[in-house]
Amino acid sequence: EWLVFYECIAIRITQRRTTMVKKLVLLMIGIMMAALFAGCGNDAPKEQAAKKIQVVTSFNAMAEFAKAIGGDKVEVSTIIPDGVEPHDFELKPDNMKQLATAQVFVYNGFGMEPWAQQAIDAAKNSKLITVVATEGVEAIKNTDPEEIKEHGAEDPHAWLSLKNAKIEVKNIKDAFVKADPANKDYYEKNYNDYVAKLDEMIKKYEGQFAQAPHKNFVTGHAAFAYLCRDFGLEQNSVEDVFAEGEPNAAQLAELIKYCKENNITTIFAEEMASPEVSKTLASEVGAKVETIYTIESNEDNKTYLERMDENLTKIAASLK
Repeated sequence: EWLVFYECIAIRITQRRTTMVKKLVLLMIGIMMAALFAGCGNDAPKEQAAKKIQVVTSFNAMAEFAKAIGGDKVEVSTIIPDGVEPHDFELKPDNMKQLATAQVFVYNGFGMEPWAQQAIDAAKNSKLITVVATEGVEAIKNTDPEEIKEHGAEDPHAWLSLKNAKIEVKNIKDAFVKADPANKDYYEKNYNDYVAKLDEMIKKYEGQFAQAPHKNFVTGHAAFAYLCRDFGLEQNSVEDVFAEGEPNAAQLAELIKYCKENNITTIFAEEMASPEVSKTLASEVGAKVETIYTIESNEDNKTYLERMDENLTKIAASLK
């Protein structure tokens, strides 16, 4: 009887141990699975971020276009820092590093970034897709010797035209589709939506400028030739008359005469191009000074569309 009793106790102990071992095993499996799923959850955003197209742009307007088309599928960085005049920018070693790991490089062209090809060559990135955004844009030729010396044979300010912007964003969209064909529909939709907004703005201001009593306006910097071509306007630049320096009597008289003959009541100044020059002229002719955006740097944290809308509103008001 005692032998049977001890055997029963031994069996119970063994059963309890087996049950405890099973529970421990199940507990360990649960902990491991929880850790595994938690790990996957933490890695997901990293993997998602890693899948974004790495896009490098030359200056703000190109970055605006890239973000509009790429949305949350792209990560955009800009070579020229805000507040730096693109014409004065000098390439740095860090810029080559940006391009060495990028998938897409977007720059304007038309001589705006004379260092672009040098940067592409130095980056030694065989997989880099290069976008010259102005490809397909009909260039306006520079005729002034000083402009040719500073910018080259072609006027580079193509992005300040809504019609040119449609061409530039198409070139960017095509590059994104090439780099990331799986998301083609996404880029196509963003492109179509953006072009619709550009078309809406073009239609809005075509009517206003068609009814304007005169078509002339004066800016500090001759950056709006393409915008003028869009809407049948004419710009006259303060810099064209007396460049960056103080005007002599004959030069000032010439521009004063122009302003009076063309009923110029507003002189447009750009923060990136010495607004003091425009203020000098305005004080002489009794005109007011209005700021106008060149969209070379990030200004007032406004989008390309917002800044172009403000530009065109101000120009239209000055022609009444």
